[in-house]
Amino acid sequence: MKTVFITGANKSIGLATARVLLRQGYRVYLGSRDPQRGQEAAAQLRAEGLDAVEVIQIDVSDSDSVARARHEVGRSTDVLDVLINNAGISGGMPQNALGASIEAYRRVFETNVFGVVRVTQAFIDLLRNSPEPRIVNVSSSQGSLTLHTDPGYRYYHHKGAVYHPSKAALNMYTIDLAYELRDTPFRVNAVDPGFVATDFNNHRGTGTVEEAGARIARYAMIGADGPTGTFISEEYNPETGAIPW
Repeated sequence: MKTVFITGANKSIGLATARVLLRQGYRVYLGSRDPQRGQEAAAQLRAEGLDAVEVIQIDVSDSDSVARARHEVGRSTDVLDVLINNAGISGGMPQNALGASIEAYRRVFETNVFGVVRVTQAFIDLLRNSPEPRIVNVSSSQGSLTLHTDPGYRYYHHKGAVYHPSKAALNMYTIDLAYELRDTPFRVNAVDPGFVATDFNNHRGTGTVEEAGARIARYAMIGADGPTGTFISEEYNPETGAIPW
């Protein structure tokens, strides 16, 4: 049975992704900052007959918490096949370049960028033990520099001076990580789940968490001939998923 660790998986897109992978026969380590909410999510999945789930408490902005999570996962498996860095925060809206505080930048980058680095570095040893390791960094089309300089882009006027740079930085980390792992079986990609109706955006999104979960899970399950070092948005480009950086 393949294994996957998903951060921020107690609700919304993370939970939907867990559900898809459980149905595909994966064992899911369900990462949740709040242990109670994690247990409630796991109970919901088990009520659906999806039993191969274990809750792992993790706050990706806390190095000690990440280390404890790595220890807990390592108690039950020596191999991690997939890491999905899903946990993220928006930092609240509106965000403007002249008014956003340095503290706001630190708070968002701590989760959306540094948190991904912490978790990836902590779990890389377990991933290396997999014959086909996969890393999916959950990004956003809002991190595309190209699109946000194009007045014709549908979200051109929806700027977020804190959140958007965090996703652009995450995309660059994905490129560098994929490059370092280029001569290995790893496949590392940044995947945009789409503009999805969740509490993350006050349910203003136009897509569903089920659609988003399927998109992320698809790149967690790609084969040896799958892409690596790419930025994927099936919402932006339904045919190929390609989206400009």
